[in-house]
Amino acid sequence: MASQDWLEKDFYKILGVEKDISAADLKKRYRKLARDNHPDTHPGDTAKEERFKQISEAYSVLSDEKQRAEYDQIRAMGAGGARFSPGAGGFEDIFGGSFGGFGGRRGGQQYTNADFEDLLGQMFGGQAGAMGGRGGFGTGFQAGPQKGRDQRASVTIDFRAAALGETKTFEADGRKVSVRIPAGVDDGQTIRLRGKGAPSPNGGEAGDLLLKVSVRPHEVFSKEGKNLVVELPVTFAEAVRGATVEVPTLDGDTVRVKVPAGSSSGKTLRVRGRGIATKSAKGDLLVKLVVAVPSHLTSAQEKALDAFIEASPAESPREDLLRKAKV
Repeated sequence: MASQDWLEKDFYKILGVEKDISAADLKKRYRKLARDNHPDTHPGDTAKEERFKQISEAYSVLSDEKQRAEYDQIRAMGAGGARFSPGAGGFEDIFGGSFGGFGGRRGGQQYTNADFEDLLGQMFGGQAGAMGGRGGFGTGFQAGPQKGRDQRASVTIDFRAAALGETKTFEADGRKVSVRIPAGVDDGQTIRLRGKGAPSPNGGEAGDLLLKVSVRPHEVFSKEGKNLVVELPVTFAEAVRGATVEVPTLDGDTVRVKVPAGSSSGKTLRVRGRGIATKSAKGDLLVKLVVAVPSHLTSAQEKALDAFIEASPAESPREDLLRKAKV
């Protein structure tokens, strides 16, 4: 990015943050703004799309420690409104105050173009002094190697891979890209993979890859945040009397859980620590009970059921529901 762009754009204002914001708080702010303005959640909204581009551009500079330092220096020199122009005149506006009035002198000492190239080289790591060539001031001002452009791609993975994490290799713009998809990624989520985008045109860092992930549903498991969810059928007898039963886990193993006596369909049992494990936390396995009603009864079962019904009190489990619905 040319310094002219940096002079014209207030990245701190775009993100709505103070200049002394920490890297961690900057990331939190960016993620919130990106979610609120992402084109995938606002299809056809050109204003949101443009806002998202501005947010991404601002964050790509401010999140990089070196680029942020260079940006702050350039903005400080330009006072937010200076312009570089051919010849020494453009530098008079910027350096006049710092060097006691730019006439090539400070305190009676003559300054040459080479002196200012050395000064700029020290301020910007040897990059800013190269203006229109090595011998003097030209019309271009390079703030250092440019970051490669961000790219977009999409990938579809299995539920197990999304929950446990997976290294995936695919093609993006004719390049083979190998990425580690983090554990716990959601269906439809877009993740930013640092340095996996297009290479820099002049030796800088590569851009980022914005990867949209689609997750195939699982026949047994679903997820709620970091928790895995499984619906577990239990018999009528197990629900009434209670039982200890086996429950499948995502890693192919099983765990034993105790079904309390008198359990109804929808009751949820929790197995701690057997959910999705990320770098920051580990979820649980939520076991939702479903009382399985037999579709066919033997004659002995029918007689026993008739006796059970006859012995049951004349009450309806729907009375409380009907009462609440009238409130």
